[in-house]
Amino acid sequence: MNTMEKKYFHILSELDEADQNSVLSFAEFLLAKAKQEGRLLTIEEPLHIPRPEKERVIAAIKRLSETYPMIKKNTMLDETASLMSAHLLKGRDAVDVIDELEILFQKHYKKLLQSKVN
Repeated sequence: MNTMEKKYFHILSELDEADQNSVLSFAEFLLAKAKQEGRLLTIEEPLHIPRPEKERVIAAIKRLSETYPMIKKNTMLDETASLMSAHLLKGRDAVDVIDELEILFQKHYKKLLQSKVN
């Protein structure tokens, strides 16, 4: 649950059932209005940016960030930094780290898609 969701949940938990229903009704109204005006948040498909044969880890992170512009990078910062550190400080092979970065970005994209379904 992200910070915004936690805040919404906290606010709703403080309200009685009648006020919770009012919030829900208002949210449904806003959703219908956004649909009508074509303002829904949509998740676009990842861009297809081919992986170069020889690529550095930093370049891979930039490429993957461009490939998946819909992913908020702060949600992946710890994992990305950890992989980068494993490469720079511990000498882990760049190809292996980039493979894991690819998987990491795909995982976060799938998670984003799943969150929009629920």
